[in-house]
Amino acid sequence: TILGQIGWRVGRIEGGYKAWRALVVARVTAPVRSPVVVLDGNTGSAKTEILHRLAARGHQVIDLEGLANHRGSLFGAMPGGQPGQKLFEGRLAMALEALDPARPVLVEAESSRIGDLNLPRGIWQAIIAAPRIRLAVPVEARAAYTAQSYAEAAADPERVAGIVNSLRPVHPAGRIEGWLRLVDARDWAGLSAALMRDHYDPRYDRHRARHNDGRGRVVALGGLDDLDAATDRVEAALAGLDWQPGAGAAAGASGGDI
Repeated sequence: TILGQIGWRVGRIEGGYKAWRALVVARVTAPVRSPVVVLDGNTGSAKTEILHRLAARGHQVIDLEGLANHRGSLFGAMPGGQPGQKLFEGRLAMALEALDPARPVLVEAESSRIGDLNLPRGIWQAIIAAPRIRLAVPVEARAAYTAQSYAEAAADPERVAGIVNSLRPVHPAGRIEGWLRLVDARDWAGLSAALMRDHYDPRYDRHRARHNDGRGRVVALGGLDDLDAATDRVEAALAGLDWQPGAGAAAGASGGDI
């Protein structure tokens, strides 16, 4: 009432917050209405940046890590922290509602959690069932790219050491000590490469073995110096995928309108 009196355009949701929340839950738990394509690739493959370029070229993209304000890795915390689960789901519901069911939507390969947030059932089931475009990039190129991209983390070596120490339950003590020496030497490219080889890559490979059904394409990149050219390659792979226009529309129609 007060905002309306001072000149703001004010709208009310019939049924109030509970009605809004019910619409959000319906949308994020229902099947995704557009065919989903997953951009896959091991840590440091520039998936997020390539997705942004694809969005700028007019492709449908949902940036899950952007909505969650987290890069989805051990070092992925971003300024401002993550939204609450309900706010994240509200943001996701709005993105899903805006999709054109006749066109594919690209998302990044994720686990069922991004930082402290859970992916709702609808998008998670779509991710594990979708065809994939996998970026295959040498570890050295990924390590150099990651060291540059995570410069803000490198500015706090004590935090990096703390995260490395948190991995003691899942790695041998000698490996942890080797990683800590790289932290002490401020060898961020070396640390990135070591973590990729012994921590991230094996986990990606296990996840991919469970969820990759072989329908996807592999885009081999020798490096990540030219992301526009890399995006060209992903676009070509997308054009060659077997996806059905509107395949998700009927399945997702019961989700409610937001």
